[in-house]
Amino acid sequence: MRRLVPLLAVTGLVLGVVALVALTLRQPTVPTYSPTPPAPQDVGPRLVGPVLYTVDATAADAWRVFSFRLGSVVDGAAGDLAFRRYSIVAGPGAGIRDLGDARFDDVRELPQDGYVANEGRAEPRNPAIASWYQYGFFTHVLSPKPRVWAVRTGDGRYAKMQIVGYYCPGSRPGCLTFRYVYQGDGSTHVATPSRSSVSSTIRGGRLRPERGPLVRPPRWRVPEALAHGRIPRSTERAPRA
Repeated sequence: MRRLVPLLAVTGLVLGVVALVALTLRQPTVPTYSPTPPAPQDVGPRLVGPVLYTVDATAADAWRVFSFRLGSVVDGAAGDLAFRRYSIVAGPGAGIRDLGDARFDDVRELPQDGYVANEGRAEPRNPAIASWYQYGFFTHVLSPKPRVWAVRTGDGRYAKMQIVGYYCPGSRPGCLTFRYVYQGDGSTHVATPSRSSVSSTIRGGRLRPERGPLVRPPRWRVPEALAHGRIPRSTERAPRA
């Protein structure tokens, strides 16, 4: 009997380790999105959306700048948001506010104040949106939280956004995908237009993302730099997530 107790303990420990390894090696399926081709076009003082947009933020040493007014990535110009890997910051003069857990369509009016600017210059970070994801310790997957964010642009316009994905085809990390509604007239009214009045701006009519098996995302820490309206390049180290 004395020998049986240690044997059972060792057996339980081994089974526990095997279970943890199995959870770590299991490859779940996550939504994947192809980057949206840049096609800047000034939308003027209109209500635009909902739009599903994918930014190719796979490069570890370059920010990708996005403009709501132009509805596109606009590298080399000042924009409203900047993306690099999993990092999201506000553009020059812009701010972000976390509206908490909410249904995207239920957010109809945005607040006029409470928007958070970036912290730091050489290594900027926006605390309102920095923790947009949940990290899976066994799967190493970044999953968007079901939250909605408001953005006040540098020229005093408003938009609401919700992050829906992070993975590219082939399950590569860095395709940051979000839906948004942009109000170009300067008001805070961002009620999602009815489906009958929207000619499916989501992926040109394709509502479903591509899906594929997940490969484990690498662990990294992204050094960030954004100052004076310019988005410099820097090198990325590869520490732990």
